[in-house]
Amino acid sequence: MCMITKHATEQTAIFFSVIKWVFLSSIIGVLIGVVVSIFLKTIELAELHQSDVPFHYYFLLPIVLVFTVWLVKTFAPNAEGHGTEKVIEAVHKRDGKIDIAVIPVKLFATVLTLFAGGSVGKEGPGAQIGAGTASFIATSLKFRKGDRKKLVICGISAGFASVFGTPIAGAIFGVEVLIIGVIMYDVLLPSFIAGFAAFTTTQFLGVEYTYFDVRFYQSIALDIPLILQVIVAGIFFGVVSDILVTTLSVSSKKIKSLAYSPYTKAFVGGAVLVILTLIFGERFLGLGMETIQDALSPNSELSNGLPWYTFLLKTIFTSITLGVGGSGGIITPVFYVGATSGNLFGHIIGSEHIALFAALGFVSVLSGAANAPIAATIMAVELFGLEIAHYAALSAVISFLLTGHKSVFNSQKLGMSKSAALNVHMGEDIDSTDVELEDKEATRLKSMQERLQKKAEELYAKKNARKK
Repeated sequence: MCMITKHATEQTAIFFSVIKWVFLSSIIGVLIGVVVSIFLKTIELAELHQSDVPFHYYFLLPIVLVFTVWLVKTFAPNAEGHGTEKVIEAVHKRDGKIDIAVIPVKLFATVLTLFAGGSVGKEGPGAQIGAGTASFIATSLKFRKGDRKKLVICGISAGFASVFGTPIAGAIFGVEVLIIGVIMYDVLLPSFIAGFAAFTTTQFLGVEYTYFDVRFYQSIALDIPLILQVIVAGIFFGVVSDILVTTLSVSSKKIKSLAYSPYTKAFVGGAVLVILTLIFGERFLGLGMETIQDALSPNSELSNGLPWYTFLLKTIFTSITLGVGGSGGIITPVFYVGATSGNLFGHIIGSEHIALFAALGFVSVLSGAANAPIAATIMAVELFGLEIAHYAALSAVISFLLTGHKSVFNSQKLGMSKSAALNVHMGEDIDSTDVELEDKEATRLKSMQERLQKKAEELYAKKNARKK
């Protein structure tokens, strides 16, 4: 009887917990869907009116970047950067507490940056808007710290889901991106519900999404040669992710170390972007959705027309924009870099599946740069169709491992080591963790180096002896 009573108590507690979070996450999801819809519609309106400027709209970059720096510094310092980074930091270090001023400031600053052509994305602000909304509601209703943190994570997932247009991948991404190698299962249900609610709300309010279903124009049946090509592609995308993360990190630190005022750096950075645009064209400005579509296009005239260095220049444009104070997300540029580098890889190996490799790059560089292989694989299915799933999983995981212990989000916590030969400090911010060889592995490598050096010396001695 005691066992039955204990079981009934457990099931009752779980039932009421589920009901509680279904209700809360649904409400949060709908509210975030409304706010994100306003954000996305405003961006769309801003882009439509770029042609109303009596000169090239990107000439506004120096002035707009100076203004966004002032706006963020004056009204909401936590709105600085690409958004997602600050949200992760708030979850880990402030129990999910976020200043409500972040929402309007982030929205306005991002719209201005994109209107002037800044190379940023829209998902980071979406996540920050979602998390900020959830934090405000939780704080206003005096929720416990644990519940507030949980609700904020729901807000992150809802923000991603409603901006990406991929409710499952968006919800998983919001949970997976917090700790590398660890998924917080206690937040999965409310995150899924919040993501679905936000996505459904944005659709109801007229937000349109772009999907690329590759199964309609090419056969991608499972075969050994293509599997081998995908493995090589995963390695390539790991290198691309590493280049992207390193460039963003190094440029940010270099720009911060310059002994000039942030306004001077913003103006000069904007001027540099204008000069680069006059040299290389407007392809690398803004969200770059047209270029992503070209990279993924079955039309060879479009997919063949991309310069090989496209992904490198987009990396540079994004690094400068964010480094000097532009406001916006990082994931849309990651998609751009991934799709265009995948397009390049397909051409390098002479593949008939150019669009497939562009699609694999789209999700694999996300997997490597953001340490989110599960969300990236699910996103591949939601965006490109089920037939790509096995290839996407293979490429995304390889890219995730080869990128190493680094990320576009410096506040991510390490919950795993990507190699048994490496020693990392679990639970630390990824940006401050030292990666070292395990003692046994270090000894083995040292021994190998000594043997190779000894062999080289012996060969050199034999060569000199023959000469004599």
